[in-house]
Order: sequence, then C-alpha cells, then structure tokens
Amino acid sequence: MTFVNPQFFWALLIPFVVFAFLISTNKERLSRVFDEKVLKRLSATDESMPMVVRNILMLIAIFLMIVAMARPVMEKGDKKVEVEGLTLLSALDISGSMRSKDVYPNRLTFAKTKMAQFFDAMPSDEIGVVAFAYSPFVLAPFSSDKETLKMMVEGVDDSYINMGSTDFSALGELANTLLEEKKPKVLVLFTDGGDEEAIAGFADILKANEIDLYVVLIGTDKGAPVLDENGKPFTQQDGTIAITQRNDALGELAKENGGAYVVASNGKEDITQLVDVIRGKYKNQQQGEVVIKERIEYFYYPLGLGLLFLLIAFSSMPRRREV
Repeated sequence: MTFVNPQFFWALLIPFVVFAFLISTNKERLSRVFDEKVLKRLSATDESMPMVVRNILMLIAIFLMIVAMARPVMEKGDKKVEVEGLTLLSALDISGSMRSKDVYPNRLTFAKTKMAQFFDAMPSDEIGVVAFAYSPFVLAPFSSDKETLKMMVEGVDDSYINMGSTDFSALGELANTLLEEKKPKVLVLFTDGGDEEAIAGFADILKANEIDLYVVLIGTDKGAPVLDENGKPFTQQDGTIAITQRNDALGELAKENGGAYVVASNGKEDITQLVDVIRGKYKNQQQGEVVIKERIEYFYYPLGLGLLFLLIAFSSMPRRREV
C-alpha cells in the first residue's frame, strides 16, 4: 500500500503530535494555547464518558482523517487506455460579406452560433479554430475543451471583419500545416461560400494533401446588401447597391473531396445531420493511447472511521443543565 499525498503526514503530523501532547498533559498550559470555548468542548470534564476516553477518541479521529487526506491506495500498475475521437479543424469566415443581414442578426453572428452547436455535438473530439478572409490566422489550437473554444469564437466581433477579397488558397495552406500530423485530415468551414474562380486553387490544395472538406453554408439565395463598418450599404460604380448571395460552389467542392455540406438553418437539425455524416464516415477513429495508473482507493475507510469516532466523542459531551 502506498500514499498518493504523503506530504500531508509531514504537514499535519507534527501539529497533531503537539496537539496530542498538550491535550494530554498540563491543563493550564493548554488554556494558554487554546480559546476557552474551544478547550471546553475538547476537554469536557464531567458526565457520560470519561475525559481521557473522549480525548483519545478525538485524537484517533483526527489521525484517521490525516491518513485519509494522504490518500492510501493499492497500486495495480499502468494501464493503456485508447482515446477515441476525431481531430478536426474548423474555420470561420470573417470576410466583408459576413456583415450582411439576410439571416438574423447577421451572417457572422449566425455562423458563430452554428459553430457553438457544432462544438456541443462533438464533445469528445479535438477541434482547432481558425478565422479566414484575405489572411487566415489561428483563433484556438486543437482542444477538447469546448467551452474555451466557444469563448474564443464568441470573441470574434465586427472589428475582425476584413473587407479584402477572400484568399481560399492561403486558408488551404494553413489548414495543411495544422493538419499535417493528423489522420484523417478534416476541415469544416462556416462560410457564405465562394465563387468557382476563388476556390480553384483551394480545391487543388485539398486534393494534393488529402484533406476532407465539410461546409456549413451561411446566408440565403436571395442575398442582402454588403455593409461597411458603419452598417451602410456599399454601392457599385454604376450607383447600385452591392448584393451578396450565398454561393454553394464550396458545398459542391466539399462533395467532390469526400466531404459534405449543409445549408445553415434555425434549430440544430442541420448541424446534427453534418455531424452524423462525419461520424458515419470515420467511425470515431482513435486519436491514440493514454497511459494511466490503475489504483484501488482506500481513503474512505479511515475517513469513515474518523467521522464515526468524532461523532461518538462529540455526542458524549456533557450538556448544560437548566437551573
């Protein structure tokens, strides 16, 4: 038998010995150290149980609690545990078109909501987060802590939006770097799409590096005006208002690269459907093995006995008599 926290013996045993010595010797010295009320409860002098027996029970109870805090265990050796789950990279579109309000309250906020639903639907998986527009960057490294991931995504606001053209090739290069050691390589985009010309190089990178693409498309076919940082619509050279529509070309690209896509809608059915497709394809491929120590815990025995002795000692305290 060994102790997981043997430091508790060193930290508490000496004070315990001093306490035991004081309580079992000179009463006057003891009264100088302890408050009168505390001393009265610890060293009752009349009725029910003799003071010596009561003090011994209390000292045994305290000692057993120290043993419990030291956590006695029986070691059974190391055990290898297979950790199942996927490692995925998710990407949030922060291009200028994400300000559009054809979904409530706008595409960016709606996309963040969908990402949070995606994280909740994959609780045991490791997910990394990047943001992309003209130049992609890492928002959060791969982690299974979904609350932290949601907090990082929630922090992306309108100030992050980049009005430059979206560089999907740069996103592909970053995704390849981050997923280089992963198997399978899975990229999940939350975006309002991109035209065929913009995603041509992106498709080549995905195929060359065997990256499976999944897309959650944000926005509507009808579209909405492109807004600037002040919420005013952009106008084109001919004076008409610039309209941005959801482009499904990325969804088709995902299907061609062994993935799938969904059009984001209210509720959680769309994300549930996408997660079912992902899990069905990879069947929770293993992330690896973790070595843990297998132990039999015994702390509850001294803890239970300590509480029992403490209860007996306190229940035998003399009660005040009414005069």
